[in-house]
Amino acid sequence: MRSESWLGAASRDCRAALPKQAANVKKDAVTIANLIAKKVAYIPRSRRGAMSPRSKIIVAAVLFSSGGAAIKFCSFGAWQLAAFRATLAMLTILVVLPEARRGWSWRTVVVGFAYAATTLLYVQANKHTTAASAIFLQSTSPLFILLLAPVLLGEHATRRDIGQMAVMGVGLGLFLLGHDRPSATAPDPVLGNVLAAICAVTWAFTVMGYRWLAARGQSVAAAAVAGNLSAGTIAFIMAQPLVSGRPVDWAVVVFLGVCQLGVPYLFLARAVPRVRALEVGLFLLIEPVLNPIWAWLVHGETPGPAALAGGALILGATAGRMLLDVRVRPRTELVGP
Repeated sequence: MRSESWLGAASRDCRAALPKQAANVKKDAVTIANLIAKKVAYIPRSRRGAMSPRSKIIVAAVLFSSGGAAIKFCSFGAWQLAAFRATLAMLTILVVLPEARRGWSWRTVVVGFAYAATTLLYVQANKHTTAASAIFLQSTSPLFILLLAPVLLGEHATRRDIGQMAVMGVGLGLFLLGHDRPSATAPDPVLGNVLAAICAVTWAFTVMGYRWLAARGQSVAAAAVAGNLSAGTIAFIMAQPLVSGRPVDWAVVVFLGVCQLGVPYLFLARAVPRVRALEVGLFLLIEPVLNPIWAWLVHGETPGPAALAGGALILGATAGRMLLDVRVRPRTELVGP
């Protein structure tokens, strides 16, 4: 009886103390909330809860870099994968970028065809050769821009351009002359390398097309939508008959269309106008560096020595050129936003 009486009294005391404890907790919560509000008040409204422009570029490069490993992970054929990837990327860009829904013209469609060829060739190249070879070869696009810009844009090469072009040409030659062994994730490296080299040419046309549109005040985002629309249509026709695939295949397709292609495009569109061109170029070099690392971690894919040497020359020439350019610019141009 004494034990029961003691327990009952203790229970009554606890129930009586609960309202007081709750009031103390509420008081402490209000104090903490007020403290947080005071700290947040010192942060400019434009920067609250938002990523910095440089962070957006870095995240975009990391997401771009996942393309090779993800494409190889999906069991869909190259055409079917390219069709759904382009369709989802098109829808994502249309939703998140209002400027993509206006300002269309015949020039938009022309540049879109170059973009479509690039995205189709990129998927095909990754299905045939290593992720490293595909991305390193695509990174040679400045070489073709230097060759084509004098004719198409009236922009002539400087001595520094020619030096970079020579080094990148040697890197390209190492890829085309080297012989990677066929593997499960790279069944035909020679064909894949050729497709990746052609992809570099079409990407060069795309970049010059973007400059062509921007000079006339037309939407670059609209060209990306037009390109994905063209790519999706062509790939859908070529992919017949379609296969059902595994649930994981569809998950990879959604990731490629939305996260690997659509969202990074949004980040770049918002961040590039607020970051120096040099920083943009250097941060985007994260993509070709991480791309083969993801393929190695996910698939155990290892590029050959010629591919590694060629990639080092291509990336080194690009980074060296950027750093050399910044040394000769006026100091006023080096002040960040």
